[in-house]
Amino acid sequence: MKVQGLFLLLLLLPGVEPLFAQSEFCNTRNKAFTDGERLYFKVWYNVSRVWIGAGEANLYLTSENLGNKKTYHIIADGVTLKSYEWFYKVRDRYESWVDESTMQPIKFVRNVNEGGFKIYNNVLFNQNIGQAVSTTGIFQVPKCVQDVLSAIYYARNIDYNRYPVGAKIPFSMFLDDKVYNLYIRYLGKERLKTRYGTFNVIKIAPLLIEGTTFQGGEKMVVYVSDDENHLPVRVDSPIAVGSVKVDLMGYEKLRNPLSSLVSTK
Repeated sequence: MKVQGLFLLLLLLPGVEPLFAQSEFCNTRNKAFTDGERLYFKVWYNVSRVWIGAGEANLYLTSENLGNKKTYHIIADGVTLKSYEWFYKVRDRYESWVDESTMQPIKFVRNVNEGGFKIYNNVLFNQNIGQAVSTTGIFQVPKCVQDVLSAIYYARNIDYNRYPVGAKIPFSMFLDDKVYNLYIRYLGKERLKTRYGTFNVIKIAPLLIEGTTFQGGEKMVVYVSDDENHLPVRVDSPIAVGSVKVDLMGYEKLRNPLSSLVSTK
C-alpha cells in the first residue's frame, strides 16, 4: 500500500466524453483556502477486517513569489509510520507553485522514495504557449492543464451545487511527462462520521485505471466538507490487497468557518 495514494486521487480514464466543458478548470477563482493553511491526515490499511495505522500525510500552503508571480506554494508530504516501515517504507514529497490570479500551476516537483524506488521530476509550465518543460524534455500541454497537486486544490473551488448527481467534471493533468484527460464524478451529499468528527459532506468519485496499488473504475470515493473550505475529510478505496482509508485528523488556519462539522468525536 502506498501513502502517495492520497495525492494521486485523480488518475487516468481515457476516452471519456465529458458532460461539461473544460472551462470549469479555467475560470474558477480561489475562495476555499488561504496562506498558512495546514491539513493533517492519517492513513489506515485494512486486511482481514483489521485496521492498521500505516502512515501520515500532511498538506501545507504558503503564499510566496516565484519570479514575478504571486503564487500559492503547496507542499504534500507522505510517510509510513515507524511500525509499518518493516513492510514498506515511504518518503514522498510533492510541491506545486500555483499562480494566485489564474489558479494554474507554474512549477511542479515530485520527489518520492517508495520501498527504495526513487522518482524525481521537476516541471516548469508555460501556460501562455501550452508547454511543460520537465527534467526529461519539452512537452505540449492543453490550456488550463493541472499537475497532480494543483488539481486537488483547484477542485476545492468547484461549485458542486451547479451539477446534478452523476455529473462528470473534466480536466487535464500533466504527470510523468504525459497529458491525461480526466474527470471527477459528483455523487451527491450525505452525513459522514470520521475519526475526527461528524461532517456534512460532498461525495465525489475520481476515476482510476488499474495499477499495482489501486483497482480501476469508480471504486475510490472522496468526501469533502460541505462548506466553502471543501476540505478532504476522508478517502476510501479498495487496493490490490485489502483497502485503505485516509482521514483528516487536524487543521490550522482555514479560510472559512468549518460549518460542515456537526460534532467532534
